[in-house]
Amino acid sequence: MKTILNGIKNENPIFVLMLGLCPALAVTTKFENAYLMGICVLFVLIFSSIIVSLLRGIIPENVRIPVYVLIVGTFVTAIEMLLGRYAKEIQGILGIYLPLIVVNCVVLGRCLSIYGKEKVGKSFLDAVGIGLGYTVALLVIAFFREVLGTNTITLMDKISVFTGYRAVYQILPFTSIFPISVLTTPAGAFLTIGILLGIINHIGGGKNASH
Repeated sequence: MKTILNGIKNENPIFVLMLGLCPALAVTTKFENAYLMGICVLFVLIFSSIIVSLLRGIIPENVRIPVYVLIVGTFVTAIEMLLGRYAKEIQGILGIYLPLIVVNCVVLGRCLSIYGKEKVGKSFLDAVGIGLGYTVALLVIAFFREVLGTNTITLMDKISVFTGYRAVYQILPFTSIFPISVLTTPAGAFLTIGILLGIINHIGGGKNASH
């Protein structure tokens, strides 16, 4: 549990390590997009961690990166094929950022620093923690961008074709103030992440000072 919590809090990929920011900027216009991307990254992290850890003793040092890219790419391709066959709507939501998981710094970074050195159990727990941490960060960013940017929160829209239930809610009554449409733009993504990082660093600094 400590390893999992570490990935969510102390080594959060976005808010602490500052990795995988391109998808965080691109897919967080809606809450739904954020958790779908998070689930895909979590899937790739978990299965890549297992395979890389199992093969850590037989992969030559000089070809580690190409082999890791091949392993990660295999699982990303598997997701693409599954979504292309059964869930084209979800594949359309994630767009080019789905195949780009192959070169996501979060995934490759953990393969190099953890999974290629540690046993399967520890690697698996780290993958779960980092994957959940990445997903939580995406959800936080998407929540503020969508709520403040469009005055809605999209829990289920495109995936309603599978669930049979659509959940898009208008939640803020202050229509004279909201929406702040700039938050739905790429500049708004940078602004949101910057403000959240400032808040997190301020809170973290305050805690450290108190000790």
